[in-house]
Formats: sequence, structure tokens, C-alpha cells
Amino acid sequence: MILVLNTGSSSVKYRLFSHDLGTVAKGLVERIGEADGDAPDHESALRSIMSDLDLDGLDAVGHRVVHGGPDFSAATRLDDEVVAAIERLVPLAPLHNPPALAGIAVARKLLPGVPQVAVFDTAFHATIPPEGVTWAIDAELASRWQIRRYGFHGTSHAYVSRQTAALLSKRPDQVNVITLHLGNGASACAVEAGRSVATSMGMSPQGGLVMGTRSGDLDPTVVFHLHRVAGMPLDEIERSLTRGAGLLGLTGDNDVRTILRRRADGDEQATLAFDVYARRIREYVGAYAAVLGRVDAVTFTGGVGENSPAVRAAAVAGLTALGLTLDETRNAAGDPIISTDASPTAICVVPTDEEREIATQTWTALG
Repeated sequence: MILVLNTGSSSVKYRLFSHDLGTVAKGLVERIGEADGDAPDHESALRSIMSDLDLDGLDAVGHRVVHGGPDFSAATRLDDEVVAAIERLVPLAPLHNPPALAGIAVARKLLPGVPQVAVFDTAFHATIPPEGVTWAIDAELASRWQIRRYGFHGTSHAYVSRQTAALLSKRPDQVNVITLHLGNGASACAVEAGRSVATSMGMSPQGGLVMGTRSGDLDPTVVFHLHRVAGMPLDEIERSLTRGAGLLGLTGDNDVRTILRRRADGDEQATLAFDVYARRIREYVGAYAAVLGRVDAVTFTGGVGENSPAVRAAAVAGLTALGLTLDETRNAAGDPIISTDASPTAICVVPTDEEREIATQTWTALG
């Protein structure tokens, strides 16, 4: 059995898999450390989880770790040296890696005899070629401070690209796919023969597509302007661009369902936000079609990608020149393949399963 732990700053999501990757149990401990929360701290949360589960015969624990930096290109068995390396990466992911480290520390303490593995969101993108991860800034500065594109949502893009190949009755190495993970966080990925060759997020999960509360791609001069001219402190600018931008900044709402209802009622703010959101996706689909040369499928996943026919339709509107022709009936029904039979490029909807992917990579890392 494999226990998968996704430890956030105030929550722990868990899922226990059997030897054949069937789900034995799953759950969520929320509002850790809050007055009305489920647990006072991460150790209490994990103790509660483990007391509720039958862990007799547990073979491994897989931990989601957002940032693996340049050092980790695959899921890695945890030891003191690996934990220390993840700690050194905290400056690259100050919001995400510390909670993961807290979960790792507690799980290693409570399950000292069980092998544990770190599965990195960034690892799938380690195959992007140098020209795809290098920005045109001072090379010495970039090297000293590890400034480059890393990419995120790697477990989702890896899983969904393989499932897309299976949907097309092909092997992953036979298929080029553009995967669109659309949720409150959102990213695009170009997958060539099973390998990531381009992705929209950069050094952090801030870049690329418009998201629920994040701006996505932005001229860096905006930061300088807000600091020098508007007089905003840097931490306030960071908070605004990460927690008060995106759909929330444009409309006051970060839920796509609410924005779609407002758009249907003629709300101009919601209409503009939807158009900005969809256009950015189309721009990335076009760019990644150029990177791949041949595209066998464009696949939607994530909470928005899997459940919003309107977003899917808008994201591929006008892309018939790239071989993308949507079947409106199939799209409305959320079929696995929503393109027409005559469409040269398949348009797919594939539910993601990051926990299953973490379990799979954990098992692989242990040989």
C-alpha cells in the first residue's frame, strides 16, 4: 500500500492506495492551526489521519513537493540529505515547500520504518531543452540565484498526457499533446512523445495563463512602476499580483462559474475577464503548436477544464487552421473526445488524478 500526502500550509490531503492502485481511503484535514480548524498543527493532523487508517503492511509514503529546483528531475527517496536539499530550495517556493517539509518531518517521525518519497511538481519539466528554460537576463545573476523556468503541475501534465495517448489508442511516445490544466491555478504544457518540452509557468506558479487570483504573464515593468510611481511596497505588490489579480482582480470573483453567470447577465467586467482568460489560453495553444510542429491532441483538465464547456469552446475558437474543430454536442456533454470526427487534431477532456500519479512515481522511485 502507498499513502499519498499533499501537505499545504493549512491542510493535509491524503489518499491510501492498494497494491494495484485502487483507492482504499481518502480525506482532507482543513484549517490546521485555526481556532475552528480540524487540528492545531501538522503533527496532530497527521496523527489523526494515521489513527483513522489501517496502515498495517504500508509499503511507502509519497509526498507532493511543489519545487524541486534544478536538482531533482524525478521522484526521489527521502533521506536527511534530500530533505536538506529541499530546505535549501525554500527561497524558490516560500509558500509551498515549507508545509511539505513539515509533513515530511512528521511522517518520517511517525512512520520511521516506511520508505518515503518526494514527488516534485517541477520534475516532469526537467526535459525542457535549455532554450525553453533560459531567460535573456544577466547569465551570472541567473546562475547565482537559480533564475530560470521550472514549471509546475508536472504530476497532472504527466498523467493527463499519458491518458490522452491511451484515449487515442496510442503509446505516449507516439503522441504530441498540448495539455491545459485549468483550475484556480492554471498552466499549459507541450508534451512531445511523452516528454515536456514547454510549459507556461516559470520560476514560480505565477507566470503564464490567467488564473483565479494570479495575473499570469506580465511585463516586469509593472512591478517597477507600482513601486516607484505608485509608492507600493514590494510585499504589497507581490500580494496583489498573487492573491488579488487574475479573475479576482478583474471582476472581484475568482470562481469561473460565477463569472459565467455574470457574463450571461450582460456584466461587462465578467465578459472582459472571460475574454482575457480565453485569449491567453488560445495564445499558448498557438505557440505550443509551433513548438511541437505536429499536434495530435489538445486536452483539457482541472476543475475548470473538465467542467466548463464555455471555457473549452472559447479556448479553441478560431483555431480551425491548427486542425481544431469542436463538436458542440460532445462538448456540452463533456465527452472524452469533444472534437468532430473530421477534426485532424483531437480535442479531449481527461480528468486529472495527481494523487494516483504521485503513487505511481513513488512506486517507480522505490524500484
